[in-house]
Amino acid sequence: MSDKLPSRERALQLLYENGCSVNVVNHCKAVAKLAVETAEALKRKGLSVDLELVEIGALLHDIGRSKTHSVNHAVEGAKIAESAGLPNSVVSIIKRHVGGGITPSEARALGWPSDDDYVPTTLEEKIVSFADKLIKGSKRVPVEVTIEQLSREAKPEAAERVRKLHDEIAALMGDYP
Repeated sequence: MSDKLPSRERALQLLYENGCSVNVVNHCKAVAKLAVETAEALKRKGLSVDLELVEIGALLHDIGRSKTHSVNHAVEGAKIAESAGLPNSVVSIIKRHVGGGITPSEARALGWPSDDDYVPTTLEEKIVSFADKLIKGSKRVPVEVTIEQLSREAKPEAAERVRKLHDEIAALMGDYP
């Protein structure tokens, strides 16, 4: 495992090498664009944010979709990232980006390794999860679209976590558009 982040080009190459579709890659690029814009806005507000980690983590957040399109893509993606020798910071972004975070009880119900944490805790993890919830396909959507979808899927806890995450990032940004 390296501490060195891959370049943007290498991150995109990893997506293709692992069999991600063009749609998944385009989604990852759109999430990365919004995540970097968000991180830059937070940096202007005086917060300490690793812009490179945000970009690379956002580009690779859905690498597990090369194996499955279920929520399990987070765990599968973390395995791919670990086997590629990516830094723990990137593995954590991949593992923690879904549903505004997955609680320990939800992780157990999904059969995920229970000795792990699936809730975004660092600012970089939160930014990528936040940006992912505002991109459907490769288009930006209001957070309400994601919240309504989670509610329709009978996932009220996830909808609430997404709302809280959105509100937290928006409050940090101050003048969120």
